[in-house]
Amino acid sequence: MRRQWWIVAAVVAVALWFFVSIEPVLAPFFVSMVLAYLGDPLADRLEDRGLSRRLAVTVVFVLLILVVVLTLVLVVPILGRQFGQLVEAFPAILNWIQQTVLPEVQSLTGLDLSTDFDALRQAVVENWKETSTIAATLLAQVSRSGLALVGWLANLALIPVVTFYLLLDWDVLVGKVRRMLPRQWEPAAVRLAGECDEVLSAFLRGQLIVMLCLGVIYGIGLTLLGVRFGLLIGLLAGLASIVPYLGVIVGIAVAGVVTFFQFHDWLMLVGVGVVFGFGQLMESVVLQPKLLGDKIGLHPVAVIFAVLAGGQLFGFTGVLLALPVAAMVMVILRYLLENYKNSTLYDAGQKTPQRSSVPSSDEETS
Repeated sequence: MRRQWWIVAAVVAVALWFFVSIEPVLAPFFVSMVLAYLGDPLADRLEDRGLSRRLAVTVVFVLLILVVVLTLVLVVPILGRQFGQLVEAFPAILNWIQQTVLPEVQSLTGLDLSTDFDALRQAVVENWKETSTIAATLLAQVSRSGLALVGWLANLALIPVVTFYLLLDWDVLVGKVRRMLPRQWEPAAVRLAGECDEVLSAFLRGQLIVMLCLGVIYGIGLTLLGVRFGLLIGLLAGLASIVPYLGVIVGIAVAGVVTFFQFHDWLMLVGVGVVFGFGQLMESVVLQPKLLGDKIGLHPVAVIFAVLAGGQLFGFTGVLLALPVAAMVMVILRYLLENYKNSTLYDAGQKTPQRSSVPSSDEETS
């Protein structure tokens, strides 16, 4: 039995080494896997309504393409324009902080922060200018390297192809993996897989929809208020909502600074608060109960740690996989904790033999 465990450990170690070695080429396959996982339930429902698997997958695939195309055509140009305007306005915002905010802070607290802020402002402006040219530099570099450009385009073209075939054979692949499991492990593995699927589906489908809805609510609300970069700030706040309360904190802070700098009116800050308050109300009353419930269970600190650790270990692929892997690890740890509490190791100290209340013959003699 111990030899079998060593064989399993060796196979897992070799598999991990192999995937780490080919990590640069895995990104399109992981993206395709996530898209196929998200689309499989809809394809199953269409199959239940009488469509063939191929036709159901085709319908889902077309819907995914329409969503991506509409996002690229309608949203990306607006965000690009607003980001460019933000780059242009950023030095003016820093000047306003230095000339208006810092004197107020000095009059209230007696602290002179102008010297430190001067150095900070200079460093930020220099780095901000460099950041704004990163995309152009990267594009020029890719253009100069024909092989890199071909590889990048090939990876991009792989995503729809791999997604289609994964969607087509998803249930078949799941069935084959299940039949490959050792028979004695199958019940526990199927149970864990079901719990992982519940957590992942709640996160990948539910949480992404919640983030998108919050971004739309924040973006539309700020745009109706007339706040510059309203859509950009709203969508960034929606993305930051992957960590509970982080989105609303980041959104209010950024939108408040931009709004006050734009209007110099404290009442407009009340409007910003109303927008984010309405978003939080919708999340608490409608979005979270309907889409998530209590299925995820990932602590905010665990979310932050997973994203940072995944990015540090495996780059962009690690960021993509961080939260799904963290959700599955949470399910496995919960299973191990349950087994540990049912083991003799956990309650061995509680099962000490009780001393008899009847005196022994030696005690009677003494």
